[in-house]
Amino acid sequence: MVQNVIVPPRGFRAAACSSGIKRSGKADLALIAAERPVACAGLFTTNKVVAAPVLITAERVHKGICQAILVNSGNANACTGEVGLTDARRCGELAAQALKIETDLVAVASTGVIGVPLPMSAFEQHVPNLALQLDDGKFLDVARAMMTTDAFEKVCSRTLKIDNKECRILGLAKGAGMIHPNMATMLAFVLTDAAIEKKCLESILRTSVDLSFNRVTVDRDTSTNDMTLIMASGLAGNRTLTDNHPDFATFSRALNDLLLELAKMMVRDGEGATKLVKIQVVGAKTDRQALTVAQTVATSQLVKTAFFGEDANWGRIIAAVGYSGVEIEPSLIDIQFDEVPVVTNGVGMGSEVEAKATEVMKKAEFTVTIDLHIKDGTGYYYTSDLGYNYVRINADYRT
Repeated sequence: MVQNVIVPPRGFRAAACSSGIKRSGKADLALIAAERPVACAGLFTTNKVVAAPVLITAERVHKGICQAILVNSGNANACTGEVGLTDARRCGELAAQALKIETDLVAVASTGVIGVPLPMSAFEQHVPNLALQLDDGKFLDVARAMMTTDAFEKVCSRTLKIDNKECRILGLAKGAGMIHPNMATMLAFVLTDAAIEKKCLESILRTSVDLSFNRVTVDRDTSTNDMTLIMASGLAGNRTLTDNHPDFATFSRALNDLLLELAKMMVRDGEGATKLVKIQVVGAKTDRQALTVAQTVATSQLVKTAFFGEDANWGRIIAAVGYSGVEIEPSLIDIQFDEVPVVTNGVGMGSEVEAKATEVMKKAEFTVTIDLHIKDGTGYYYTSDLGYNYVRINADYRT
C-alpha cells in the first residue's frame, strides 16, 4: 500500500476557481465529476439545524447514485430559509447543465458563514467554466477551494490490490474549527475506482467514519453543514466488492486508514492548535465505556488548556475520568504520557516523573494512556490543545 501520494482514481476529474464568494479572492468554488453515474453513499450532520445543501444532497445520495459534487467555501447557505433551498437547487442545476447530466446526480455542499444568502451571480458566472476546466490533476486545487479557517489543504490517497487489480482511493477534507462528532464538523469527499456494491458502500463508509471522523474533537461544536460522501467508479476492473468478497477486509482497512489520516489532519490543524494528542483508554468494562472516557477527557477544556501550557496536570485528567459516568475504581487507575507513568493505582508518581511528562508534552504529538484495570474494553480519541489563538480566530470570524 502506497501512502501520502496523491493518486487520482480512474473515472474522476476536478476543477476549482476563485468566484468572489470569499472577499480574500482565494479559491472558493470547486467541481468534482465522474465520467458516468457511479455508486455513492453519504453521512451528514447530526445537528438539528441543517443547512440547505445538506437537505438537498442527503435526499439525492439516498438513492445510491451520483455523478458530480459542487462545493463552495465562504458561505454555508445555512439558516437561509426557502431562498437557501432554492439557491442550493439552482447550484445543482447549473452544474448539471454544464455537465449535461440529470440534476438529481449532482451533490451540493457549502461551508462558511451561517445566515447569509449565497451570492448566486458567482455560481451563474463560474460553474459553466468549471465544467470546461475539469482535469484529473486538480484535486489539490479542490481541497484548497474547500478551506475556510484551515491552515493547509487535507488530501491523501491509497493504492491497494483487489482481485489482483490496482485500486485507488483518494480523500479530500476540510475542517479546523467546529470539530466534534457525531459527525465531526467537516466536509470530506472520498473517491475510489474500486467496484463496490451500493449497499456495501454505505455500510463501509459508516464504519470507517465511526473509527475516524467520530473520534476527533477540537472545540465541542458540531456544524450545520457536515457532509461525508464517497463515490465509486468501478473502473479498476475488480469483481464487485461485497461483504463476502475475500478482499473486502483489505479495502476496509485502506479506507479506515485514509479517513483516520484525514481526521488527524483536521485535529492537527485545529484553530490555534499546537499539538495533536491521542487519548487512549484501556481496561474499561466495555469498548463503549472506554470510548466515553476517552471522549470526556479529550473534550475537557481544562485538560486541553493544560496540554497547551505543557503542564502535566494529571489531576484534570483523572477528574474527567471520574465525571465521565463510566464504571471505575479510582485506586486502580494508571495514567501515562507516552511511556512516562505519572499515576499508578490512582496516586501521582511525584514531581520528578511529572517533569519527564512535561518534556513529552513539548512534542507536537503524544499519547495519554489511561488504564482503568476493570476489564478489557478499549477506545481512543484524538484532540488538540486549546490556546490563545483559538479565541483570536473565532472572536472575529465574520469580520
